[in-house]
Amino acid sequence: MKTLQENLPRQNDNILTHFSPDSECQENLPFFTAPVSGKKVQLDFNGGSVTSNAGVLLLSETERQLGIIASVVACITDKRRPYSVEHSLKEMVSQRVFQIACGDEDAEDCNSLRMDPALKLAVGRLPEERDDLASQPTMSRLENGVSRSALMRMGYAFLDGFIASYAGEPRVIVIDFDDTDNTVYGGQQESLFNSYHGEYCFMPLHVYEGLSGKLITTILRPGKRPSGKETLTYLKRIVKRIRTSWKETIIVFRGDSHYSSPEVFDWIENQDQVYSVVGLSANAVLKKAVEAIVQEVKERYLEYKRPLKRYHSFFYQAGSWAEKRRVVAKVELNEKGLNVRFISTEMMEAQATVLYETIYCARGNVEGYIKDHKTYLHSDRNSCHRFEANQFRLFLHSLAYVLLHALKTHVLKGTEFATATMETLRLKLLKVGARVIELKTKVKLHLPTSCPYKKVLRKSTAIFSQLRKMEKALAPI
Repeated sequence: MKTLQENLPRQNDNILTHFSPDSECQENLPFFTAPVSGKKVQLDFNGGSVTSNAGVLLLSETERQLGIIASVVACITDKRRPYSVEHSLKEMVSQRVFQIACGDEDAEDCNSLRMDPALKLAVGRLPEERDDLASQPTMSRLENGVSRSALMRMGYAFLDGFIASYAGEPRVIVIDFDDTDNTVYGGQQESLFNSYHGEYCFMPLHVYEGLSGKLITTILRPGKRPSGKETLTYLKRIVKRIRTSWKETIIVFRGDSHYSSPEVFDWIENQDQVYSVVGLSANAVLKKAVEAIVQEVKERYLEYKRPLKRYHSFFYQAGSWAEKRRVVAKVELNEKGLNVRFISTEMMEAQATVLYETIYCARGNVEGYIKDHKTYLHSDRNSCHRFEANQFRLFLHSLAYVLLHALKTHVLKGTEFATATMETLRLKLLKVGARVIELKTKVKLHLPTSCPYKKVLRKSTAIFSQLRKMEKALAPI
């Protein structure tokens, strides 16, 4: 069998020397692929106004209900000359966020998508409008023009949006802290070499509500673990803001052993209705406290020849702690070997098994939230030189997360997409092809007849239609 390279004509053959696909005379002519069942297969670029992002209008409707992009944009001071402005801040931020959600995460993607009719509609422009959306240079100027004070206000805007996402004061919320490494390949300000990851990186802090997966905020940080003092700074600001709206809500701070610090423990001890459930690194004192449990588990494992797990609760005080704290130990033995883990908490009444398996182990969900944020929405694209620009980029990806999470948990509730990853939402609901026709009184989007998710799309748009009617009915006369 010949290889493809062998079948290709040589470079001096006429087919190559005379064919110029980029010439103006060629670009509108039809071209062909292999025949099928004796019929020619003809292609051309005369399909009219077509988009591959028709589902982005669902995100536009979601933003209309949440207003999170508008809140973030309100934090930016527009220093441009008004008579020179072609793209409003709201349009540019919306364009960038919608493109990120659709899988076009880089600013340079703006150049190829600025004429996309669905994106134009999503940001509030008509598809046939002469002016296109913002280009990459315009978007890069926006990213590099945001100040630290504006970023601080944006952080609070995310937190206020999280609070507003609840219809009433919740009984309990869980504040999950976790970080991840964002590799960098240039001279980014405040990036550091991390010996654990073996690369220069940032270590952004991701904060989610652990029961719902709602994003609270994301904070770009140098490539090292936060100290106890730094962790407490973030936690205090979050709790203080929450307490302005929710006086009685029980707040549980949760994290792995890196967030186990005396500064955090001392502060939480003096707060009403605030608790922590955090991991503890094993040491000689902790191991000695469970020696009897470990020996018992080993003996029973040899006797019953099956995996065993025991929990043990006791009090422990490290040298840097002001007071003794309750510690729960998990002792597990199976074919993989012995596994002993420890957690610490101020909760005295909860059973050890519930504390570990139901409360602490649920912390693993945050890894899925970070995977949506970092892997599927590509929030690790921190290639700007200025630290502030990279923090703003992180916020843009966080906006995409907030919109997609709200769409999934509220509008798509009861459908097959209610528990889908954000990659699945993008591939199956946002990346939908459509032909766009702008008429005098309406804009039509002709979706594929073979679209497999017709019912979901109809249901979603019907929900948004009802919400708009309710807004209109409740609007002041």
